[in-house]
Amino acid sequence: MQEQIDMNKYVSGAYFEVSIGGVSGLSGKFTSVSGLGMAVNYQTYYEGGSMAPHFLLDNGIPQQLVLEQGTVTDTDAFADWIKSVNSGISVPTDGEITLKDATGKKVRTWKINDAVLVSYSGPTLNSNAPSLAISRIVIMYGGCT
Repeated sequence: MQEQIDMNKYVSGAYFEVSIGGVSGLSGKFTSVSGLGMAVNYQTYYEGGSMAPHFLLDNGIPQQLVLEQGTVTDTDAFADWIKSVNSGISVPTDGEITLKDATGKKVRTWKINDAVLVSYSGPTLNSNAPSLAISRIVIMYGGCT
């Protein structure tokens, strides 16, 4: 007899709640988040008399977080964030991404550090087709946990 799969173990109808920069940043819900991760550079060091190299941690490599198909819960704060970046002010800030299931229960949270806005794309405006308020936001960040 084939084993039954408990579909409740899998997240369906889920969404991501994103908060970056607190009051003066981004607060919204998105259906897709990609780019969570980390990468570092190493310097290779050869010590005299040893054939094996040593690897010395150099620095972290900034990553890009991509948020797609979402809505912003505080449009004024997000507009202020875009306005400040457009005027040349981009202050790195921390934030978090929380995966929530279809009932709104928290499944997992990731924290990101030193986030800055890279780009924003609004929806295609078409009165005959439904679309979410934000098509795509790209954020560069220094690290995540």
